[in-house]
Amino acid sequence: MEESWIFKTQKKHVCKKSKLKTMLICFFDQEGIVHREFVPPGMTVNADFYCDVLRLRENMRRKKPQKWQNQNLIIHHDNAPAHKSFKVSQFLAKNNMTVVPHPPYSPDLAPCDFFLFPKLKLRMKGRRFDTIEEIQEESQRVLDTIPKRDFHGCFQAWQKRWDRCIRAKGEYFEVDGGI
Repeated sequence: MEESWIFKTQKKHVCKKSKLKTMLICFFDQEGIVHREFVPPGMTVNADFYCDVLRLRENMRRKKPQKWQNQNLIIHHDNAPAHKSFKVSQFLAKNNMTVVPHPPYSPDLAPCDFFLFPKLKLRMKGRRFDTIEEIQEESQRVLDTIPKRDFHGCFQAWQKRWDRCIRAKGEYFEVDGGI
């Protein structure tokens, strides 16, 4: 007697990185998004471009006039070359924008890296977009649905991360999922 076996193989979907890419620049506080904009395709974020983006002061004045009373902004950005340029430093000083320092090699201390971008990626993961405009529209929809309490929680987590970094005297440490 002869036996025959039929093996069924399950199809696996392979995730491929999209060829469509867009860069989002986003500023937020404990209450939500203050300013967001997408870098135009083919544009490089250099000192000139970043100074232009920092016009967010005008958005603050319009969107949150109650926070504009002292006309000073405290800003945190990472150590990207455009952020650290002399031209940007001059712009920030001239416009009363205080910068919270960011230690080198510390993405775990950048709220965009540990809070905002993971939220975007999680909500958009596994979806296909045909155009950059579709990606941008969906990104804005996702940003608009993040509750105020999540932004508040982000800043509490940020403070805990800073405290832990200070206690470690700047030495490397693993960040727990809860912090």
